[in-house]
Amino acid sequence: MRLTAWVAAGVFLLDQISKYIVVHLMNLDRLLVIEVLPPWLNFHMAWNQGVNFGLMAGEGDLTRWVLIALSLVITGWVWIWVRRERHSRLMLVSAGLLIGGALGNVIDRLVYGAVADFLNMSLPFWRNPWSFNVADIAIFAGAVGLVLFSGKGDGAAKKPRPKSDAKARR
Repeated sequence: MRLTAWVAAGVFLLDQISKYIVVHLMNLDRLLVIEVLPPWLNFHMAWNQGVNFGLMAGEGDLTRWVLIALSLVITGWVWIWVRRERHSRLMLVSAGLLIGGALGNVIDRLVYGAVADFLNMSLPFWRNPWSFNVADIAIFAGAVGLVLFSGKGDGAAKKPRPKSDAKARR
């Protein structure tokens, strides 16, 4: 469980530090767009009040608090799930990614009233209209990891006990 906690803490700190630097120190909240490596990587300020791709945005304060509560419930459930039995290191890392990302977005909703999204990646022939953040990447990677690595523990709890010599001779 320490691995999960360390990964969650690392993701949380990386997410919050990156948001602070880009939004406050680079003033993206006022500039709205900073071209970093156009069109591949740009910072586009987006205050996401809803869920993925802005779904449920504009529903007001009730949605904000429901999404905070839902994030905390899911985070708690994942923590309890990975704590109850042995899991592979990849499963523990995946849980940490999801937990750290979810908590990073919860802090945004508490502090700003919305999630601070700023990363935008496009192609020369396609402009991506959506922005995301480090927490979103971690949540996605963690969720995929939980699906892929679920049930693939180190097997310590499932190994049959070796038969004693007396039982084997009978």
